[in-house]
Amino acid sequence: MILTLLFASAMLLISILLSPLSNRIGMPVLLLFLGVGLLAGQTQVGQNLSADVESTFFVGHLALAIILLDGGMRTRIETFRVGLRPALALATFGVVITAAVTGLAAWWILELPLLHALLIGTIISSTDAAAVFALLQNHGLRLNQRVSATLEIESGSNDPMAIFLTIILLELITRETPPGVAEAALLLGKQLALGALGGLAGGWVMARLLPWLDLQPAFYPLLVTAAGLTVFSVVYLLDGSGFLAIYLMGILIGNRGLRKLDDILQVHDGLAWLAQLSLFLMLGLLLSPHDKLIFVPEGIALGAVLILLARPLSIALTLWPFGFRWREQLFIAWVGLRGAVPIVLALFPLMAGLDNAALFPTIAFIVVIMSLLLQGTTLARAARWLKLELPAEPEAMRRLSLEWSVEQNHRVWVFELDGEHWTPARTLKGVKLPDNIVISAVLRGRELLPWTSELKLQSGDRLAVIGNDEAEKPLARLFSSVESIPALKERTFFGAFELNANVELAALAQNFGVSVPQEQMDQNLSDYIRLRLHTAPVVGDRVPLGAIELVVKAVEAGQVTRVGLKF
Repeated sequence: MILTLLFASAMLLISILLSPLSNRIGMPVLLLFLGVGLLAGQTQVGQNLSADVESTFFVGHLALAIILLDGGMRTRIETFRVGLRPALALATFGVVITAAVTGLAAWWILELPLLHALLIGTIISSTDAAAVFALLQNHGLRLNQRVSATLEIESGSNDPMAIFLTIILLELITRETPPGVAEAALLLGKQLALGALGGLAGGWVMARLLPWLDLQPAFYPLLVTAAGLTVFSVVYLLDGSGFLAIYLMGILIGNRGLRKLDDILQVHDGLAWLAQLSLFLMLGLLLSPHDKLIFVPEGIALGAVLILLARPLSIALTLWPFGFRWREQLFIAWVGLRGAVPIVLALFPLMAGLDNAALFPTIAFIVVIMSLLLQGTTLARAARWLKLELPAEPEAMRRLSLEWSVEQNHRVWVFELDGEHWTPARTLKGVKLPDNIVISAVLRGRELLPWTSELKLQSGDRLAVIGNDEAEKPLARLFSSVESIPALKERTFFGAFELNANVELAALAQNFGVSVPQEQMDQNLSDYIRLRLHTAPVVGDRVPLGAIELVVKAVEAGQVTRVGLKF
């Protein structure tokens, strides 16, 4: 027992200490964890641990539940405005198309019975929320909202369909009387309905219970975790989708505006990373013996079909009705990352005692490695090449919630002044600050200075400011320099001119000499962009108008408010 504890803690320690290496060499940190597990599996202790399939199955479900809870709490409800319908189409029809195409390829490449081949295609058809959330967060990418919302919602909601197809195919293979269409439809409806009802009910209860509780600060994250796992387990025992339930529960809790949410998210960030790290280490241990790592050429060929044919085809067939541009479709197809979910699903045949069951986790493992190596390492470059990355927004160095008022939610922010905006030093006289904010102190080196209107601010100063949530963005933009705000990049991306979206095209033609058809002269920029896009506009959308290009710079309540002009 102590030897096992020492072995497990040593693997965690080594993986965490090596994690900065992943950023330097451009390798996904999840792949690093998997590699440590594989290497550790070559030891005698590791080979003894790797034989426990049931433990890996349990840890896999537990880790994925925690990851989805954390991902749900970080998913903003406003993303559903532009991402819900396309994401649901991808999470259902997209998974079926991907599984079918990949399954047919497996039938030809591996020469398996058709149902076994379709089962392999189904197991590797689901994108992994853990991999998507981790890589997007790790690269710090600010993507077009239509793309980011679709990816986040799809990766968190496509597990039910993949699990449903896996169970149905296992029933078809193992049962003497296979389930009919009506029974299969009932199973899918039950999974989705119970998952949705359980998640919404659990999230509604917790979102209203948390503000009334008076607990130790450390108990709030534990309470949310315990409640989430309770909902997950109850829905799972009722044959519903526990993964969908805990994801929806996280969304409701995260969008409630709770004062304790910052503390909850901070702890859950660590829990989610621990879950991912532990899961990938265990998966590496499970697959480490050399005799399991066979069928490498076949696995690579199947992975190539999945990445280059099946996923792009499913994207093209499911997203075309929603007005996605080809660049967006190509990027979403490339970010169909595979991670822990396919390998956890590959344990189902092992648990069911299927013939050649060891083949399933082996193929899933090879495909996951390919996905992380090819797609994970090129994610940021692909976003920039396809011009989908938006200029980074400035933000506070630190933020802390203040719980001194029931009616209002105040925060303390720390901003650092750096660069040419504050050289030479100057005061804030004549600078328009947001309403209802207070600058409380300035830290200069090791000296804490009281704030006065006569104090000259200089590069390197750190300001502590108190205000409400709405003040953070204008304050961050004010107290950040061109080094923190990529101003040149903003001008390059949005253009040198910025206009109110209420400006009519006639004024644009008069002032910039743009050729505008006579029947469109009375349209304003907002209406023109909306009619040309055929979908809800998001920041970064581009619409040509004669010799110029209109770039959406700000959107409020679904309406374009500011537009950039590029020549």
